[in-house]
Amino acid sequence: MKSLRSLISWSAFVLMTGLLAFSALVYAASEILLQRLVDGRLLVLAESLAEIAERYPDFLKAGAKDAAPTTELTQSTTDQHVLPDVTHALRVFATDGSLLWRSPHAAVQGPLPPRVLEQVRLKNVLFETLAAPDGTPARHLFLSFAGKDRVRYILQAETSLLHYQETLRGLVFLLTLGSGATLILAWVGSLWLAKKVMAPIEALCTGAETMSEADLEKRLPMDSPYREFRRLTQAVNSVLDQFQRGSEVQRNFCEIAAHEMKTPLTILQGNLEVALMKARTVEEYHEVLLNNLQQVDRLIALTRPLLTLAKFTSSKPPVNLAPLAMEPLIQEIVDELALLADDYQISMRFDTQPVPSVLGDAQWLKQALINLLDNALRYTPSGGSVTVRLQSTGHEVAVAVEDTGHGIEPEHIPHLFERFYRTDWARAKDTAGTGLGLPIVKEIMDAHGGSIFVTSEVNKGSVFTLRLPAIAQQAVSP
Repeated sequence: MKSLRSLISWSAFVLMTGLLAFSALVYAASEILLQRLVDGRLLVLAESLAEIAERYPDFLKAGAKDAAPTTELTQSTTDQHVLPDVTHALRVFATDGSLLWRSPHAAVQGPLPPRVLEQVRLKNVLFETLAAPDGTPARHLFLSFAGKDRVRYILQAETSLLHYQETLRGLVFLLTLGSGATLILAWVGSLWLAKKVMAPIEALCTGAETMSEADLEKRLPMDSPYREFRRLTQAVNSVLDQFQRGSEVQRNFCEIAAHEMKTPLTILQGNLEVALMKARTVEEYHEVLLNNLQQVDRLIALTRPLLTLAKFTSSKPPVNLAPLAMEPLIQEIVDELALLADDYQISMRFDTQPVPSVLGDAQWLKQALINLLDNALRYTPSGGSVTVRLQSTGHEVAVAVEDTGHGIEPEHIPHLFERFYRTDWARAKDTAGTGLGLPIVKEIMDAHGGSIFVTSEVNKGSVFTLRLPAIAQQAVSP
């Protein structure tokens, strides 16, 4: 497993490789530029001598060794002040390779070899790097030109590469020194950076690893001077907040579930103990069994929604989303509950508008609507009405269940979707309720990517609205 320290060390290695490549590139480019500079100077000298030879052809025929016209070329002020350690030598050869003329600084040289003569004849201009008799490398230029008498000559310009080599050695020294210093600074800087970066991370890991369930109320300190680590600590604290809330909800859920199950179990135990205290008549045993059966039914009614909630609180809710038309589904539910509405003497109707399909699970959406309609029918007095409205609102499909019941007090609305939460009026109206119907509806809507809203007014009724994203909305979603 890779660590952040190894990543920082690897970045230092990448920097070293980059510096070496950059140094090699600078050296190669400098060598090329210096060579072009030397070749350019040689070419200027050679062309200047060729022009002088055209103006004064007699000194070539006379075989002069130190003609005045070339003194300014071989001992110029520029050479003395700019390149004092570089000497230039000029020679003129006949086309057969024999020496015709040489400058005062030029050493005596034999005829040109046939190889050079052939290459000059083909290329007209030839550059070569050769070693001088004393071993010093020198750059040579061979140039073919014609005098006024139409006779062709070969001009040789020669310069020492001593300054050229010293310049490159100095460049290598500077590149090595600069790259080495940069690498040392980069390595020391990477170690310092790794220490500064790892310190808050180590503190964060230590704080998280030593935290237990009893320390859920504690939070990691946000004392890092760096914004990114403060953000990381804030994110960890946010996760701890969610975990604490989830743990509290789970603990409260278990406590309330145990409390709700304790009552029927206690009644069952009491009935059985009383029945076993002495002999009973058949009618008495029958009454005890009926009472116990009622408590068993109560336990079953409590267990089923608990199992449903357990399914939806898992990592993968049990929904299979598919294109679904809401109007036939709602019409089927309304038809199924019509007899129940008649028994309660409540009028129930379905108002619908053309709406797009949604991605949903028919089974669970039907369960959510049945829970809402069952509550509406149960808490609406006789002579009241329950209306189901289906309409499209923007990119969503809305299903509203309206009743004319007692209504819900404003202070209870924020807690309606908490598990086992029931208002005092609801407990007095229906003692068989579990307080799990609305939490199940909310879990189903969350699994569908939808939502549920409540508006209510006491003594006028309530409206529960389900909102589901339409397929067109989800198709264009990223």
